Amino acid sequence: MIELIQGDITQLDVDAIVNAANESLLGGDGVDGAIHRAAGHLLLEECRQIGGCPTGEARITKGYNLRARFVIHTVGPVWRGGHHHETELLRSAYTNSLKIAAQHKLASIAFPNISTGVYRFPKQTAAQIAIRAVKDFCEKNSFPARVIFVCFDQENFAIYSQLLSK
Repeated sequence: MIELIQGDITQLDVDAIVNAANESLLGGDGVDGAIHRAAGHLLLEECRQIGGCPTGEARITKGYNLRARFVIHTVGPVWRGGHHHETELLRSAYTNSLKIAAQHKLASIAFPNISTGVYRFPKQTAAQIAIRAVKDFCEKNSFPARVIFVCFDQENFAIYSQLLSK
């Protein structure tokens, strides 16, 4: 089941929220900084022990002060014109996050709009990739059973609403 909401991903009561992280996993701007602030300093300590994450891959940590039990950190690509495997890397970020959720038998997962902020990925294209990756994965796997796309801004919410209504 795929859901769409507009709001703050740090407030959701789900098994895991996905963090649109940078490769260091040590916090940053946007949703990354918001998740680190809401989870507390122990999240940063655990991320330091992990030692980073390459673009397109994902890592899991505890949720600490969040309602979510876990945070799945994934690194989306920086948009550089579309000729540097950005599409494949973004799809991998979603798919690898879902694989971790399935491995841990997590029933619910919430995604932000990966790479569409400071990484400048075109929002329409990013939404199409995200929805297709989630649908393809969920058709073949039991976990997660519930996927929520969480849009912080109205523009992404409108794009996802239109694409999901088709």
